Amino acid sequence: MFRLLFGLGVVVVILTVYAAVDCAVFDRNRIRGIPRWAWILVIILLPVIGPVLWLLIGRGRRTSAASTGGRVTRSMAPDDDPDFLRGLDRAKDQERRIRDLEQELADFDKMDPPADDSSRPGTAGVDPNKTEPGEGDQPGRRDA
Repeated sequence: MFRLLFGLGVVVVILTVYAAVDCAVFDRNRIRGIPRWAWILVIILLPVIGPVLWLLIGRGRRTSAASTGGRVTRSMAPDDDPDFLRGLDRAKDQERRIRDLEQELADFDKMDPPADDSSRPGTAGVDPNKTEPGEGDQPGRRDA
């Protein structure tokens, strides 16, 4: 008889410790009924009933309609998700705009440069006929 009572006592202590630790680290938003500190007191002061109440009532479910604003959420494939499909349309529009801008830049590059070099910035006062190296060069230029 002593062994049976000792075994039941060990089970009650293990259950109480498990429930108290579980309550202490459980997500605050998923605890139902009373605050966390009150659940821990119930678990410790009512050794058998407290842990059972915590496990049955206090622990909230991971996915509940209350936590999602009353709507039921389900996972869906990306091709069934309207938000994902709208994002693809935006990506296509952005790619089209980038292609148009690249074409515009290519068209600008094909245009003839102006005949008067003095209209280009940084070339005023530079004689293009000078052949001596270093004269007429702009300081700090690396492409010369």
